[in-house]
Amino acid sequence: MKTCMVVDDSHVVRKIARKILEDIGFTCSEAEDGQQALESCCKEGMPDAILLDWNMPVLNGIDFLRRLRKMSGGTTPKVIFCTTENDLSHIQEALAAGADEYIMKPFDSEILANKLSQVGLS
Repeated sequence: MKTCMVVDDSHVVRKIARKILEDIGFTCSEAEDGQQALESCCKEGMPDAILLDWNMPVLNGIDFLRRLRKMSGGTTPKVIFCTTENDLSHIQEALAAGADEYIMKPFDSEILANKLSQVGLS
């Protein structure tokens, strides 16, 4: 079964994303910020996918992504940014840092399933 970590400081967003992901066959874990997510990747191993918010306390999404991609095995997870930051400069920065896809909040099951399919995880 494929795995996905949902990294978002919003409890509600994590629960909604988790429900959608589990309904389409993923096993999910959650992290409240980038630091927790990095620790999870080190302790639990790399997930197949990471659904990542940009604006979080402790360690934001873009800094998490840059650190993740430098870790051993850190190029493996498909990272999909899921954020309210929808201007072109943020999208370009995310893709340059190693994001595989980018979706805007709010999202629904169809949008998320399509993005996972586009990165080869359907």
